[in-house]
Amino acid sequence: MTYVVNDKCILCKHTTCVSVCPVDCFYEGPNMLVINPDECIDCGVCEPECPEDAIKPDSDSIVHWTDINREYAEKWIDNQITEEKPPMEGYEEARKIPDKTDLFDPGD
Repeated sequence: MTYVVNDKCILCKHTTCVSVCPVDCFYEGPNMLVINPDECIDCGVCEPECPEDAIKPDSDSIVHWTDINREYAEKWIDNQITEEKPPMEGYEEARKIPDKTDLFDPGD
């Protein structure tokens, strides 16, 4: 099992999770972070660090997000993030949006 980032990260990107990751498996896109599920060691230290509750253990109910995390970790390979930085401007408003899936920016 691995951990994955879901749509709650979109337009927020707090990055508190990346500073605690022992294997540096986070990658940054234009408006969200992803976890490379092949690099994640399932330690879970990142999950409680996310104030948006955007990091979840992989499960059948979120396989779509596991696929997105895998695909975009590969596409954003040059954007590995290992240090915390400020969240995106406007995250306070973005966190109120119940489903941000359609707001995902793949950066293509």
